[in-house]
Amino acid sequence: QVQLVESGGGLVQTGGSLRLSCAASGRTFSRYAMLWFRRAPGKEREFVAAVTWSGSSTYYADSVKGRFTISRDNAKNTVYLQMNSLKPEDTAVYYCAEGEYSGRISQMYHWGQGTQVTVSS
Repeated sequence: QVQLVESGGGLVQTGGSLRLSCAASGRTFSRYAMLWFRRAPGKEREFVAAVTWSGSSTYYADSVKGRFTISRDNAKNTVYLQMNSLKPEDTAVYYCAEGEYSGRISQMYHWGQGTQVTVSS
Protein backbone atom coordinates (compact mmCIF):
# COMPACT_ATOMS: atom_id res chain seq x y z
CA GLN A 1 0.00 0.00 0.00
CA VAL A 2 0.92 3.67 0.10
CA GLN A 3 3.99 4.90 1.98
CA LEU A 4 4.67 8.58 2.67
CA VAL A 5 8.05 10.25 3.23
CA GLU A 6 8.39 13.89 4.32
CA SER A 7 11.39 16.09 3.59
CA GLY A 8 12.37 19.75 3.70
CA GLY A 9 12.34 20.40 7.42
CA GLY A 10 15.09 22.30 9.17
CA LEU A 11 16.01 25.42 11.12
CA VAL A 12 14.79 28.84 10.03
CA GLN A 13 14.60 32.29 11.60
CA THR A 14 11.37 34.06 12.50
CA GLY A 15 9.80 35.50 9.36
CA GLY A 16 11.53 33.03 7.10
CA SER A 17 10.11 30.46 4.71
CA LEU A 18 10.35 26.73 4.25
CA ARG A 19 8.78 24.24 1.86
CA LEU A 20 7.96 20.74 3.00
CA SER A 21 7.46 17.87 0.57
CA CYS A 22 5.73 14.55 1.03
CA ALA A 23 6.42 11.87 -1.56
CA ALA A 24 4.03 8.96 -1.92
CA SER A 25 5.08 5.55 -3.16
CA GLY A 26 3.03 2.51 -4.00
CA ARG A 27 -0.34 2.39 -5.62
CA THR A 28 -3.70 3.03 -4.00
CA PHE A 29 -7.16 2.36 -5.29
CA SER A 30 -8.89 5.10 -3.29
CA ARG A 31 -8.61 8.79 -4.16
CA TYR A 32 -7.96 10.22 -0.71
CA ALA A 33 -7.23 13.75 0.38
CA MET A 34 -3.73 14.70 1.52
CA LEU A 35 -3.20 16.52 4.78
CA TRP A 36 -0.55 18.02 7.03
CA PHE A 37 -0.48 17.76 10.81
CA ARG A 38 2.04 18.93 13.38
CA ARG A 39 3.02 18.11 16.94
CA ALA A 40 4.70 20.84 18.95
CA PRO A 41 6.77 20.07 22.07
CA GLY A 42 4.50 19.21 24.97
CA LYS A 43 1.35 19.40 22.85
CA GLU A 44 -0.92 16.99 21.03
CA ARG A 45 -0.91 16.47 17.30
CA GLU A 46 -3.01 19.10 15.52
CA PHE A 47 -4.42 19.63 12.06
CA VAL A 48 -2.62 22.10 9.79
CA ALA A 49 -3.93 21.87 6.22
CA ALA A 50 -5.82 19.64 3.80
CA VAL A 51 -6.22 19.36 0.04
CA THR A 52 -8.68 17.21 -1.89
CA TRP A 53 -7.50 14.53 -4.31
CA SER A 54 -8.23 16.79 -7.27
CA GLY A 55 -6.58 19.79 -5.64
CA SER A 56 -9.73 21.83 -6.12
CA SER A 57 -10.33 22.53 -2.43
CA THR A 58 -8.07 23.42 0.48
CA TYR A 59 -8.61 24.09 4.16
CA TYR A 60 -6.33 25.49 6.85
CA ALA A 61 -6.13 25.78 10.59
CA ASP A 62 -6.75 29.34 11.78
CA SER A 63 -3.22 29.50 13.17
CA VAL A 64 -1.63 29.12 9.73
CA LYS A 65 -4.24 30.65 7.43
CA GLY A 66 -2.72 33.24 5.12
CA ARG A 67 0.82 32.02 5.81
CA PHE A 68 0.84 28.38 4.68
CA THR A 69 -0.19 26.93 1.33
CA ILE A 70 -0.88 23.27 0.63
CA SER A 71 -0.70 21.92 -2.91
CA ARG A 72 -0.27 18.62 -4.69
CA ASP A 73 1.22 17.40 -7.92
CA ASN A 74 -0.42 14.09 -8.69
CA ALA A 75 1.89 13.50 -11.65
CA LYS A 76 4.78 13.45 -9.16
CA ASN A 77 2.79 11.81 -6.36
CA THR A 78 3.86 14.63 -4.08
CA VAL A 79 2.11 17.04 -1.73
CA TYR A 80 3.73 20.29 -0.57
CA LEU A 81 3.39 22.69 2.32
CA GLN A 82 4.78 26.13 1.60
CA MET A 83 5.33 27.91 4.91
CA ASN A 84 5.90 31.67 4.93
CA SER A 85 6.20 34.25 7.72
CA LEU A 86 7.21 31.53 10.14
CA LYS A 87 6.84 32.08 13.88
CA PRO A 88 8.46 30.33 16.85
CA GLU A 89 5.10 28.74 17.65
CA ASP A 90 5.29 26.92 14.32
CA THR A 91 8.11 24.82 15.74
CA ALA A 92 6.95 21.20 15.59
CA VAL A 93 7.34 17.86 13.91
CA TYR A 94 5.27 18.00 10.74
CA TYR A 95 3.53 14.91 9.41
CA CYS A 96 1.78 14.30 6.13
CA ALA A 97 -1.13 11.91 5.92
CA GLU A 98 -3.50 10.38 3.42
CA GLY A 99 -7.13 10.15 4.44
CA GLU A 100 -10.40 11.99 4.60
CA TYR A 101 -10.67 15.71 3.92
CA SER A 102 -12.38 16.18 7.29
CA GLY A 103 -9.00 16.12 9.00
CA ARG A 104 -10.14 13.78 11.75
CA ILE A 105 -7.18 11.83 13.16
CA SER A 106 -9.25 8.64 13.17
CA GLN A 107 -9.87 9.00 9.43
CA MET A 108 -6.22 9.09 8.40
CA TYR A 109 -5.16 5.86 6.70
CA HIS A 110 -1.45 6.40 6.03
CA TRP A 111 1.12 8.52 7.87
CA GLY A 112 4.59 9.77 7.08
CA GLN A 113 7.44 9.57 9.59
CA GLY A 114 7.55 13.30 10.24
CA THR A 115 10.08 16.07 9.64
CA GLN A 116 11.31 18.58 12.23
CA VAL A 117 10.73 22.31 11.71
CA THR A 118 12.40 24.69 14.16
CA VAL A 119 11.80 28.44 14.05
CA SER A 120 14.22 30.53 16.10
CA SER A 121 13.38 33.90 17.62
